[in-house]
Amino acid sequence: MMNMKKWVLALTSSVVLLSQSAFALDIQTWKTSNGVEVLFVESHDLPMIDVRLAFKAGSSRDGDLYGISRLVNALIVEGTGDYSSEDVAENFESVGAELGHDSLRDMAFVSLRSLSDKQAWEKVVDLFARVSALPSFPLDAIERDRKSMLISLANREKEIGDVAEDTFYKNLYKNHVYKVGRAGTKQTMQAITQKNLSDFHSKYYVANNATLALMGDLTLDQAKQYAEQITQYLKAGQKASPIEAVKMAEQGGTIKVPFKTSQTHIIQGLPVMKRGDDDYYALYLGNHILGGSGFSSRLMQEIRENRGLSYSVYSYFLPMESNGPFQMALQTKNHQVDEASQLLNQMLVDFIKDGPTDAEIDHSKKNITGSFPLKIDSNNKIVEYLSLIGFYDLPLDYLDSFNANILKVTSEDIKDAFSRRVKPEQLIRVIVGEAS
Repeated sequence: MMNMKKWVLALTSSVVLLSQSAFALDIQTWKTSNGVEVLFVESHDLPMIDVRLAFKAGSSRDGDLYGISRLVNALIVEGTGDYSSEDVAENFESVGAELGHDSLRDMAFVSLRSLSDKQAWEKVVDLFARVSALPSFPLDAIERDRKSMLISLANREKEIGDVAEDTFYKNLYKNHVYKVGRAGTKQTMQAITQKNLSDFHSKYYVANNATLALMGDLTLDQAKQYAEQITQYLKAGQKASPIEAVKMAEQGGTIKVPFKTSQTHIIQGLPVMKRGDDDYYALYLGNHILGGSGFSSRLMQEIRENRGLSYSVYSYFLPMESNGPFQMALQTKNHQVDEASQLLNQMLVDFIKDGPTDAEIDHSKKNITGSFPLKIDSNNKIVEYLSLIGFYDLPLDYLDSFNANILKVTSEDIKDAFSRRVKPEQLIRVIVGEAS
């Protein structure tokens, strides 16, 4: 007979394939007794339960202690009460459960994947609840993780891509909480104390600031019971204040950073879009055509295939709680910087002015809607979307209506959205390399 660990490995390598007719997800919502918003989808295809407990506790909440959100989240698994980090790891591994955690700009989360078998679930659910709500922040773990993050910061200064990204965000969001990423800074990481960590956790890892996503092999009644178990130790607390609006600069600019390398990195963009934005589908489809679809995108075809100016070139929108960036980027040989940069900008100007062709729209619509099942082909992918829907207060039919909303978009919709939202004169351009 297959032992439990091998059984879990077999299950976790499987996916729940969804057909076109199975897009509709019956999302149940409620609040726990202490105020946590819950989103649940019942699925008995696999004897698994996927959990994601998310908090408005990303790097946008760091205040003056840049990096504290990431350090808090990293230390979540380093002990709780009488359990050491080794105890935590051993308890989850003993039943093949997976404990995850991460901190982004808007969101921090703790996740769990477990067999739905009652014995396995009962072994880890209370510990998961304690890890999330009652971390002990041991001093030795603080210093170990701090050292690791300081090494990571030092390495970022040596990687041209990281230097370009950090410089881009710093200049794009000069007076906004998005200006420094989750890695923080050397000075602030060294200054963070155990009390700072505990205070941050007590303020943000609370019920009224949380969203719980549940997906898997359990009934609605079981889900309600399990949701109470998962959130039982969370204090009520307060919901985090909305993130301030991003103030757009009237005029863009170019920032050049010298860096000894054979290739120069160029990033340009501006803050454009929030989650739930009315222009989301027009901008999404338009960008798929411009630079978001790999080798079939305009940028890749012209800049790489026709001109040979770059191996990699792309564009994307990153919607966040406040206006996230529209970003275009490429890497090119040092002697081709001016030509590549001018062409990148001109292609954006032309796209805003003329819009896409009917053939481009038709091809991209087929590509996006045809690949959509891959976005929701497993329980853990769906629970990520459930968390996203709850965290950003998106419509419950967000996944069900995604393809229909893409198919509605016209060429005029794309031209209108890009002309109103993407202003070339406001672009912040970062050039990192020897050519600088």
